[in-house]
Amino acid sequence: MEVMKQLRQRAIRDIVEQRPIRTQQELAAALRDRGFRTTQATISRDIAELQLVKAHRDGVSVYALPPRLAGADPTGEERLRRLFHELPVEIREAGPLLVLVTLPGSAHAIAASLDRARWPDAVGSIAGDDTVFVACPDRRALRRLRERLERLAAG
Repeated sequence: MEVMKQLRQRAIRDIVEQRPIRTQQELAAALRDRGFRTTQATISRDIAELQLVKAHRDGVSVYALPPRLAGADPTGEERLRRLFHELPVEIREAGPLLVLVTLPGSAHAIAASLDRARWPDAVGSIAGDDTVFVACPDRRALRRLRERLERLAAG
């Protein structure tokens, strides 16, 4: 499977887990917000390949992961481990920030997983297309977080 398709489908999984998406048009708009330009036919194929289902959430029919995949990634730390094994990630320090550089379109998934992990050494994150800035409360926390992320990346 080509890299852009993998990244796009990973973004689709993240999007439908994080917010209610009722239509393919809403999904296309959410993907555009993340830098993916797609056609309706591509989105339709992705929905079929990902086996997304319609589920009721807050009284509205929305796209959801199939039951066999829902909850398959219970923790942010496990998700980070998977992402770090699938993606190249360079970790740098910039003052009180850790800077994570990865493939275009992948930063949001890393930031969301890091936020989901709720580690005390990571106060918060901001993701661009291929870069994540992670704020740490102090230099010691920054070093601990960097070591933790490097261990995840090493396996």
